[in-house]
Amino acid sequence: MSGKQLQMNPVGWFEIYVQDMARAAEFYSAVLGVPLDKLPSPVERKIEMMSFPMQMGLSGAAGALVKMEGFPSGGNSTLVYFVCEDCATEAARVEGAGGRIHEQKTSIGQYGFIVLAIDTEGNMFGLHSQK
Repeated sequence: MSGKQLQMNPVGWFEIYVQDMARAAEFYSAVLGVPLDKLPSPVERKIEMMSFPMQMGLSGAAGALVKMEGFPSGGNSTLVYFVCEDCATEAARVEGAGGRIHEQKTSIGQYGFIVLAIDTEGNMFGLHSQK
């Protein structure tokens, strides 16, 4: 990054994709020694989510286990979201950098907006913003 400094840590959210939510939640709860909480789906498509414990204002990224049809676990089963001021700005740069957009800017209700993109290596990543 030529001279430009980020104003915050770059990762704002992560998702670990699973096939069996009950089994995965039990595994992470046992390994980490914490309960996971059911999250309502923030979008209309069918998606099941269990969040790791999180507190706003503390360092580190929050995240969840996610079960979503058409996105299997294994391989690229962890999705990192990069925090943006307006995710459409970064999304506009994806194709020029050699990637592609998987899902255009989409509202996730009270949680803001996301873009899903594919990098030059075939990995999906997310862009997230409040506007």
